[in-house]
Amino acid sequence: MFKGSFTFSLDAKGRLNIPAKIRRDINPEANGAFVFTRGPLQNIDLYPYDQWKMFETKLKSLNIFDPKQGMVMRRFLETAVEDKIDGQNRVLLPKPLMEFAGIEKEVFILGTLNKIELWNPAKYKEYINKEDMAFEDIAQQVMINN
Repeated sequence: MFKGSFTFSLDAKGRLNIPAKIRRDINPEANGAFVFTRGPLQNIDLYPYDQWKMFETKLKSLNIFDPKQGMVMRRFLETAVEDKIDGQNRVLLPKPLMEFAGIEKEVFILGTLNKIELWNPAKYKEYINKEDMAFEDIAQQVMINN
């Protein structure tokens, strides 16, 4: 399971080096393959291929004839791109997804258990700071109700 956060720079071609602490948690069943897609916020979700297959199962269970469920499925799949980690532990970020997330040179990398989120560092900070409630109050509500 992925955890922790890191800020890395992209190289001139838009490649991102996957941090060693993230790589060690990639299941060998993923075979070095990843799927990029838009996140539900203004970020990129990066799934190792084995985790993507589980996410795909959730998408398959959606009713495409229900307008909201169909939209969710389409939005995740329209931007989905596969890539393999190269010999230098890098992946190439798709340009349309970089534009969607506002990622230019630096990437905030966040392990979120079964996937990796990629953010523009300033947009992530903005997202975290925009919540009116204190984290302690949110955590109490969420953790007690689940």
